[in-house]
Parts: sequence; C-alpha cells; structure tokens
Amino acid sequence: MPSEIKSQNFFFLRSYEQQLDRIGALAERYFPDDPNTCLIKLRQFGEELARQTAARNGVLTTTDEPQADLLRRLKFDRAAPHEVLDLFHQIRIAGNRAAHEHIGDHRDALTALKITRELAIWFHRSFGKDPAFKPGPFQPPARPKEATAAVVEELERLRADRERLLGATEKAREEAEAAAQAHESAEERALRITDERALWEDIAQEAEQQKNVALADLMNLQAAAAQATPQERSQQRKQADQAAKEIDLDEAATRAIIDDQLRARGWSADTENLRYSKGARPVKGKAMAIAEWPTNSGPADYALFVGLQCLGTVEAKRKRKNVSAAIDQAERYAHDIAFKAGETEPSGGPWDEYHVPFVFSTNGRPYLKQIETESGIWFRDTREATNHRRALTDWPTPDGLKAQLEIDIDADEQALKTQPMAFGFPLRPYQQQAIEAVEDHLTKGSREMLVAMATGTGKTKLSIALLY
Repeated sequence: MPSEIKSQNFFFLRSYEQQLDRIGALAERYFPDDPNTCLIKLRQFGEELARQTAARNGVLTTTDEPQADLLRRLKFDRAAPHEVLDLFHQIRIAGNRAAHEHIGDHRDALTALKITRELAIWFHRSFGKDPAFKPGPFQPPARPKEATAAVVEELERLRADRERLLGATEKAREEAEAAAQAHESAEERALRITDERALWEDIAQEAEQQKNVALADLMNLQAAAAQATPQERSQQRKQADQAAKEIDLDEAATRAIIDDQLRARGWSADTENLRYSKGARPVKGKAMAIAEWPTNSGPADYALFVGLQCLGTVEAKRKRKNVSAAIDQAERYAHDIAFKAGETEPSGGPWDEYHVPFVFSTNGRPYLKQIETESGIWFRDTREATNHRRALTDWPTPDGLKAQLEIDIDADEQALKTQPMAFGFPLRPYQQQAIEAVEDHLTKGSREMLVAMATGTGKTKLSIALLY
C-alpha cells in the first residue's frame, strides 16, 4: 500500500493532510535522480501548505488561486509573518524556474528541501497543539550519483550533524536497517528495488487521485475558521509569529536566499560558482557580488564590485544571528582588503584607513522592527567616523550604490547652510527655526526627527519648505 512509505522530513504533517506527506516523500525520492522534478514537487508542497494556512485562518477564497496572489493576500490579511512568506516565495520561484525554464540542480533542490522543511515545522508549531515541537535533525536525501563536490560535502555535513543529534534508540534502529540492507543478496536487493519503484508509482498516482478529497477538507477548514472569535484569531497569529521566530536555516540555505536577494537588485551573485577561489574577478561594466573575497582578516562573504571598483564588503550570518553586531566584521574586511592589478580602489579612498566605503551585514531575513538587530540588511558608510550603522529594507542597486559614492556630503552640507529660504511664500520665524533645527540634525547623522506644531501654525507650509 502507498501509505507504507512516509517522507523522511515531513511525516509530522500527516495528521493535517496526507497529501503534504506524499508530496514531500516524492520530492525526497526525486532528489538524487531528477532535482528539477524535486523542485516542482516542492513548489506543489508550498502551494498546498499555503492553502492550508489560508483555510485555517479563514481567508481562503478559492482553491485554484495562483500562489503569488494567495501569498499576497496572506500578507495583506496578516495570516502569516513576513519571514514565512519570504520562504514561501523562495520555493515558488525555484519551482517555477524548474517547471518553465528547466533551471535547477542538486544544490538548488537541497536548499529548497531545507527551506520547505522549515516551513513545515513553522506550520506544525503554528496550528498544532505543541508550539514547542522538536522535529529532530534534518534527514539528508540520498546521495546523487552525479553531483558537484560542494553538494556531496554539504550532504556529508548534514549527515554528520544528524548523527550527532540523533538519540541512541533512533541511531540503533537506523544502524540495524543499514546492516540488514548490507547483507541482502543481489536477488533480494533487485526484488526490493522493484517493489519500491512500484510503490512510488502508486504514491504518485494516489497523490493525484486525492486532490479532490483534499480540496473538500480545505473548504471544511475554511468554514470552521470563519467562525473563530477575534480573540481566537489574535491568539492564532501570536502563535504563528512566535513559531516564525524559531525558524532556523543553516548558513548554506541562508547564502542561497541572499544570492536571490542580490540578483533581484541587479547584482550577479552565486555563492557556489561566483567566488574568488573559482577564478571570479571584477569585470568592466558588470556589477558582481563575488563570494569569499580574500582580506588580511579572512575572506569577506561577499565583495560588491561595480566594474573594477569594490564598493562594499558583506558579512553573511545564518538565520537567527545578530546582524547589527556583524557589521564589525564587515568593517574589518573593508579595512584589511588589498587590491591587486586590475582592481581599482574606489575614488576618494581610503577613508580613515578603510579601503571600501560601504559595509553590510545580513542573515537573509526581511527587516522587522520588533527584531531589528536580528533582521534586515545592516549598513554603514565608513567614509565618516560619525556615521552610524542602520538597517535597510533591501539591498541597494549597483547604480544606487555608485551614486551614493559620488555624493560629496561635506559640499552638500555647506550648500545647505548657504541655501536661502526663498520658497515663493513667507515663513514665520519659528518655521525658519524649525527648518534650521532639522538641517542641523541631518548634518549630525540623525535620521528620525519629530517636529511638533499646534493646529493653525503652518505645518503644510513647513513641510513644503523642508521638501524644497
């Protein structure tokens, strides 16, 4: 019977919807031989999990809504946290590229498996009875016959981590199973493989046949959730938010997310292939995020080049790590980097012994004010000692970063001081004083200011004058 095979990493979702376990099992099964199909199955898993999330929040409107639209509504209805929706989008995009562009290798599939499992754990902690659920270590899929050295190394690391974290009983059971298979005769092995192949075919067919049943279950969930009280809905969202804080992706998966974020902003980025040790070097007319760029204090996770000029160094941390403090390491890279023939120090440098003007740190999480130091992209302009580190909501584009380098802050400050207050309408003395106070705080690096004015004292005119 197909039900005899369970997924290795998604089995705990069977109590919600067997379809999730079946699709997860198929994704794991396809990984070694066909990573492209593995990615497509994970996209299907993400679509089903998003529908389950919507139904359990009472916001499912139709069962055939495109995934991008559904995720947009989940965000609008606050039915899932931002960092969770970002992971849903990662799986959606990877699956679409695999389905429509035939893009996806074992590294992409392994990253997607790890991300999808974190989504599954989040779902179980959010909607199950055990918010502190411990799923055990990630079970790496079978090793492909043909894979890059990096993928093989990552699989071995994951297996070693899992073995270290396994309990004695579970470890003994797996060792007994491995020993039994090792003593199989050739005939027994061939028969087992034939039976397993037939079983997987049955699972794939059953997964298709169960779609209508799963859709009916979704609508029942939707009807029940729609009756929830405001207090119950609030508690549900708190539980989902707390579960999102526990998402813990390893460094390899985090780097893959950061690569995608950089590419979306116009940088060429590929941690595995676009790295210094593989011969990656800056090229005229190209914007490149070159991984593992050497410095005297160790390799920078990324060096951001616009043409031949290095404009930024990046320290990448795994999820749940403090990002703000990691700026210190990025600053050391900017201080200790050395440029060779064909590489140009940015114009105007060095700045107080910094050879790179901008430094960044990130763990791939979207910026959230509630966990400010553990999210977003942290940034500092090294050209002035008084410049403070601050969080960005997205990466700058190559043109935007280059334009920032070309801004002469000192000259702009002088121009601001000498700019006459001529706006085509008169200002009262206190309005002029307010503008001067804002300008003074801007020159000191302040980014948040509050101007309090009573009703009828000219806030609109003041705002127009400030914008001018």
